[in-house]
Amino acid sequence: MRFLAQPGLYLEDLYVPDSHRGKGIGKSLLVQLAKIAVERNCGRLEWAVLDWNVDAIGFYEKLGAKPNSEWTVYRLTGESLSELAGK
Repeated sequence: MRFLAQPGLYLEDLYVPDSHRGKGIGKSLLVQLAKIAVERNCGRLEWAVLDWNVDAIGFYEKLGAKPNSEWTVYRLTGESLSELAGK
């Protein structure tokens, strides 16, 4: 993958309750976000998924999404976050 040098749209969270899964809700939400991304000339629509969430991974791949192995997500929490903030 290359750096696109274009705006992107990032989806923070997507959650559909178990009782509503399999009804096309998740796909409809992602279709709408894809439309927004295209309308805004975004080069990508991105989100993260936990590696153990095989149902979600299968769902995303069925939509045509590809994992991005070139990026690693980092996180600061708790004491490390406070230390960096100087608190």
